[in-house]
Amino acid sequence: MLDQPAILASAEDKTDDVVLDVSGASCRFDVSAPALSRLFSKEPRRILRAVENVSFSVKRGTTFSIVGESGCGKSTLARMVVGLQHPTEGVLNFRDIRRADGRLGPPRVQMIFQDPYASLNPRWRVGDIVAEPIRELKLRPDKASTTERVGDLLEIVGLSRSDAARYPHAFSGGQRQRISIARALATEADFLVCDEPTSALDVSVQAQVLNLMVRLQRELGLTYLFISHNLSVVRHMSDQLAIMYLGRFVEAGPAETVFADPKHPYTRLLLDTIPDVERPNRARRPMSGEVPSPIAPPPGCSFHPRCGMAMDRCRVDPPELRPHGRVAVSCHLPGAAAA
Repeated sequence: MLDQPAILASAEDKTDDVVLDVSGASCRFDVSAPALSRLFSKEPRRILRAVENVSFSVKRGTTFSIVGESGCGKSTLARMVVGLQHPTEGVLNFRDIRRADGRLGPPRVQMIFQDPYASLNPRWRVGDIVAEPIRELKLRPDKASTTERVGDLLEIVGLSRSDAARYPHAFSGGQRQRISIARALATEADFLVCDEPTSALDVSVQAQVLNLMVRLQRELGLTYLFISHNLSVVRHMSDQLAIMYLGRFVEAGPAETVFADPKHPYTRLLLDTIPDVERPNRARRPMSGEVPSPIAPPPGCSFHPRCGMAMDRCRVDPPELRPHGRVAVSCHLPGAAAA
């Protein structure tokens, strides 16, 4: 069960369908050596800037996807949304919604974790894993109705009722992730934070899980915050898309616009990694260099050491995320990548 200690819920019904507002969210970690060691070595404090000044909103019934390389702060942001990590600065505000039972209140938030092998208790039967949130939240009055609800949830995600008696080791990775989805739905959640839920799965199984999530969103009206390092995974299920690099958004907007006409050089490089059956020999710029350390990010634009179009201004003047057409871009030369 996930607490939400750093997340506020509004006290009135909103009419613009926005479920989550994130404003100026930052998360920093002190990774300095012990004070005594720093005293003798005269080293300054070392601050890791995992997430830096991120703002966005998610509308009800949509999928907001965040894409970036490993280490860019995606998972930290996901943990902030579900309350597992407190923000250093900024506000995360869940607005009240009209729930399926007619009551007004903040959405129930649950998380689908990245590793389906580590996120399920190997000592518990599947039925107990899915039933735990039902019992803790007292969503059913007795054991019989709880068992019935567990069977319904397993069928919803494409498993059978008899699977409740089995242990997680008897299932494949894709089936385990279906169990994780059933456990999240057991809370009658409205908002699911999906932290790379398909990255540990084979490509064919990835498609099955993604199709399942799209179907559940359509049938149950779910809202997703989807975290991934792979643009091709989120291409056909995202409504809004944000590209994250070194703790910041570098491009954000409607998914179809970002895919059709990327404005930031980093977005262009990520898109070039997606295989294209129709144009297998298209000209592509290979991505070079390593992601800089978030402890000592480069001055100016954080992407300039890897950008082929970097100019002197990029090395000293950090660009702000500004509107450019239908998207927002953090670049001094927006659109130059496509040109």
